[in-house]
Amino acid sequence: MSDPTSHRLLHRIERLNAIGTALSAETDTPRLLEIILLGAKELTGADGGSLYILAGRALNFELIHTTSLGLHMGGTSGRPVTFPPIPLDLADGAPNLHNVVTTAINEQRLVNVPDAYQDQRFDFSGTRAFDQRTGYRSQSFLSVPMQDHEGKIIGALQLLNAIDPATGRVIPFSSEDEGLVASLASQAAIALTRKRLIDGLKELLQALIRLIANAIDDKSPHTGGHCRRVPAITMALARAVNADDGPRFGTVHFTEQEMEELEMAAWLHDCGKITTPEFVVDKHTKLETIFDRIHLVDARIEILRRDLEIAGLKARLAAAGSAPAQPGDDSGGGADQQRLDEQQEFLRRCNVGGFFVDNQAREQLAAIAGQRIRLAGGEELPLLTENELYNLSVARGTLTDEERQIINNHSDASLRMLETLPFPDYLRRVPEIAGGHHERMDGKGYPRGVPAGQLSLQSRILAIADIFEALTASDRVYRKPNTLSETLTIMARMCREGHIDRELLTLLIDSEAYLDYARQLLRPEQLDTVDRARILAILD
Repeated sequence: MSDPTSHRLLHRIERLNAIGTALSAETDTPRLLEIILLGAKELTGADGGSLYILAGRALNFELIHTTSLGLHMGGTSGRPVTFPPIPLDLADGAPNLHNVVTTAINEQRLVNVPDAYQDQRFDFSGTRAFDQRTGYRSQSFLSVPMQDHEGKIIGALQLLNAIDPATGRVIPFSSEDEGLVASLASQAAIALTRKRLIDGLKELLQALIRLIANAIDDKSPHTGGHCRRVPAITMALARAVNADDGPRFGTVHFTEQEMEELEMAAWLHDCGKITTPEFVVDKHTKLETIFDRIHLVDARIEILRRDLEIAGLKARLAAAGSAPAQPGDDSGGGADQQRLDEQQEFLRRCNVGGFFVDNQAREQLAAIAGQRIRLAGGEELPLLTENELYNLSVARGTLTDEERQIINNHSDASLRMLETLPFPDYLRRVPEIAGGHHERMDGKGYPRGVPAGQLSLQSRILAIADIFEALTASDRVYRKPNTLSETLTIMARMCREGHIDRELLTLLIDSEAYLDYARQLLRPEQLDTVDRARILAILD
């Protein structure tokens, strides 16, 4: 072997190694395909080439590149490949051995054709028709199957017209070319398989995340859709941050991976609710557990009402022998019956979360609770148990302090659950972002009371999205949804009180990043006119 030949081979091997290194580093599939095909063309001096991916029993064109024709389809070209798939089998089911590339796949071997116009093994009628239309002459072919690490064929490389660098003439592909392309095809198959595996794992992770979020939403009819909607408004606000070129966020730009990290955190922000009991999440009234215990209170009142009726009947019977009943005689307990009716109605009002229980109402509840009922066996019970009195005395909403703490603990549970997962490095902040959506700018939030200086921008975005969704949601059966102007007004007041980030809320209002979300997911009557100046004035 002469020195120039040795030098050329060494150079080609060095290029093969460089191409292999580029393959291992590339994460974008179209660019990966380009590196494979253009690398094979460079190594062999080929004028053209095609890359195919196996799909079932057919080969799909993924990339075509012919230098002399200026032909570039697929890959990063932006032009889709218009050629139909090539079947590996004939109509009768026999393997297709009439085509060069299908033969390479079916027989799992490299196929080298020195001159298509002299070859009798394969059907080149389609090639000749292409040459007639374009004035091209397709002469030498080299088809190499791509096998993954398990020996499974995933596609093929086909090169066209090796060019002699000295004369510029088309020549056959050499045995040296065969070895280099076979090595590249092997590396390419591994790189493509690795990319498929990584993409498959990412898709699986995304599917599992959505499965968890959907399960949490389905757990409660009162918050159904919350975990699905929060990511939408979260990403709308994040995109507004990226688009802002003003002094507030002009220097901030979330990368593609940071956006993926934030979206994942948004989907997982309430995963801790898996641990929250349904009777707390779904507590529609103050006495609700597995069922609404107001019905037990109603039953006890019926016992009191029955006792009053019995006592009245006995009084009438006793008086019947001595004197006739007089007009206005209340021996039947009419006044007491009316009092019971009023007490029952008051208890029912107190059981509703929207009824405000002040000190006077608490005193009235205590007086009612002190009444006694007598059971058939003579046992006496209070009209209200201590637990019922405690629940009915809740000032606002339906949750006691203990139940509210259980609800609030979902953030801590989310954080603890997510911190146990082995997130890849570019998703390492998902636990912190997801677990911090109830933290406040004044440091009075939960679960950890993190002050503003320690809150990431992403967690602040998620906190605003969580509140916006909750205020506009139409599936909260215990209250009507707020309009856009009502929602933003409430959020402005919350901002003034130290709950949420002022700059992000201002951006949300100025950019109207909520509009697409609102048009898609809110009721028409919620889409009122937002007075930007009035709402922003609340922040001053």
